[in-house]
Amino acid sequence: MNAAELILNPDGSIYHINLLPEDVAPTVILVGDPGRVPKVSNFFNTIDVIKHKREFITHTGWFNQKRITVISTGIGTDNIDIVINELDALVNIDLQTRMPKEKLTSLNLIRIGTSGSIHPDVHVDDIAVTGLAVGTDAIGMYYDHQPMDHRLLPSWAYLTRRYPFDLRSFPEPYKEGITVTCPGFYGPQGRILRAQASYTLPIDKLHEVEIDDLPFINLEMESSAIYLFAEMLGHKAISFNDILAQRLEGKFSGKSARSMEVLIHAVLRWITSME
Repeated sequence: MNAAELILNPDGSIYHINLLPEDVAPTVILVGDPGRVPKVSNFFNTIDVIKHKREFITHTGWFNQKRITVISTGIGTDNIDIVINELDALVNIDLQTRMPKEKLTSLNLIRIGTSGSIHPDVHVDDIAVTGLAVGTDAIGMYYDHQPMDHRLLPSWAYLTRRYPFDLRSFPEPYKEGITVTCPGFYGPQGRILRAQASYTLPIDKLHEVEIDDLPFINLEMESSAIYLFAEMLGHKAISFNDILAQRLEGKFSGKSARSMEVLIHAVLRWITSME
């Protein structure tokens, strides 16, 4: 790969996320909101890396003897394409030779994000875990993916594999199901303000469908790409969702700051319980 494909900054850091290989911990928490990065790292015992470029803010530190990186991705699967490809390059490509390393590293990629429920049994302020993710964005068309054919989903949708983690030690109750990743917040998720959509997901019917004994439970904008890239590149990924909206009931959380804090602390405690 040449200098226009794997782009480095003058200090040797990778182009967009502005990190060096030593800045990345084995476990990486992905958050969409740059403001959520310090909300995660406030739980750390120590912080040894703080870097910022564009919407990509990174803190790396220690929580109960585990080194953890938290990085903001911004919104959408196009940003996930940037962040995970560059994280993978930092651990699996020799930046001097621009050649893949012989021994590859597998990262734990853990999303902490917000989402809207489309299932009557998944309520505002619940924790939802993405068992499978379905992408209705376009990113899958550019990579090797598993297409799916379902009458309630667009023809370009793709399906990802189940996460490879053991959640028996997760310290909070959660609901698990299928997450639909959308390429937008309004029309693609059935929110119509003034711009009329030519296609919207049938959110009132999807919860009646199951794949591998999992129901469709929520909509958001990143998880399918995280699972897709993890599968392609040999990393392990899981997505935790703080449910802020109940779309079937038209409700929105009144205590989202508290429910997000609970989720962040639960994920950090779970990470320390992993082997």
